[in-house]
Amino acid sequence: MASIFQVIGAATAAVSSSTSFDTKKFQLCSRRSVSERKSSFVVVKASGSNRIGSRADQLVTNAVATKADTPPAASKPGHELLLFEALREGLEEEMERDARVCVMGEDVGHYGGSYKVTKGLADKYGDLRVLDTPIAENSFTGMGIGAAMTGLRPIIEGMNMGFLLLAFNQISNNCGMLHYTSGGQFKIPVVIRGPGGVGRQLGAEHSQRLESYFQSIPGIQMVACSTPYNAKGLMKAAIRSDNPVILFEHVLLYNLKERIPDEEYVLNLEEAEMVRPGEHVTILTYSRMRYHVMQAAKTLVNKGYDPEVIDIRSLKPFDLYTIGNSIKKTHLVLIVEECMRTGGIGASLTAAINENFNDYLDAPIVCLSSQDVPTPYAGTLEEWTVVQPPQIVAAVEQLCR
Repeated sequence: MASIFQVIGAATAAVSSSTSFDTKKFQLCSRRSVSERKSSFVVVKASGSNRIGSRADQLVTNAVATKADTPPAASKPGHELLLFEALREGLEEEMERDARVCVMGEDVGHYGGSYKVTKGLADKYGDLRVLDTPIAENSFTGMGIGAAMTGLRPIIEGMNMGFLLLAFNQISNNCGMLHYTSGGQFKIPVVIRGPGGVGRQLGAEHSQRLESYFQSIPGIQMVACSTPYNAKGLMKAAIRSDNPVILFEHVLLYNLKERIPDEEYVLNLEEAEMVRPGEHVTILTYSRMRYHVMQAAKTLVNKGYDPEVIDIRSLKPFDLYTIGNSIKKTHLVLIVEECMRTGGIGASLTAAINENFNDYLDAPIVCLSSQDVPTPYAGTLEEWTVVQPPQIVAAVEQLCR
């Protein structure tokens, strides 16, 4: 394995020695262009000057550039992709653009990944840039972090996010801290991604929501995708970031289909998405719960309520600028998450809102979370542990009385 990274490291040194390079010199097999399209490059960023609790001075910030006034290519025809295909398209475009980008994990190579996010990439880029690893999460996660220290930009796939608990030491003590403990001598531009969340009868060990575990690690950013559009945009931004980023994907959203722009675009890793503007109550959610909230919103509108729905997307740090502006308008907050209640994202978000916007609240924050139990295998019991749309409707009705 050491010889593999000696080869890649030598190529990386050659790449980084000049500002421009010919990626064909680094090709490991013949390949064609990701796209025949010649198109504009849309980049989205939030202004750091007016953002409450800005973390720009604490993190390496070169992932994205400027905030667009209008949604990128919203009126263009685009092309339809499933969410896992959008992830693959973003990954493939970045591998085409930057020869330092590589992938490693279990079955990511010629098998194409357990959910086919890396399908076809090994044939196109070779076995050194799409590296199948043994079943040893602590080993290949540590190897990816070491590769990032040498100048590569690895994407580490956990076949299931629950398995990454085996690599918690590498993610915490190495990935999150090396930039700081080395006095800035090392950057760790690594992306850790994979499927998680409560599926359909996957059992407790395959239904983990690790965002609650990883949120307390200093030096790590966390984002959760919920649509094909933001899956691709967040994937590209995470790969370009010099910070370690954990990208959470939900196992039940991989087959979600959406039309996305033909033009290249990159989203902001620290920006929430306004899903539905409203006046009466702010509903904050992310990942799969976005769809439970929107289902509940239809019922709420029929009942005369006007909820504002925000997909927070950035789990660490929170986009307190977008969230705060919404709270100043509605004065009521409901948080809906699939994470467990104790120590979950909702608990951290509640604390942040109370600290920054308490004077704007007309009622205590309500947080709907999963039950604090291991996820049952039985389908009916599994459903009972996760927030359902009728609970969201009831919570909003109680808040707005």
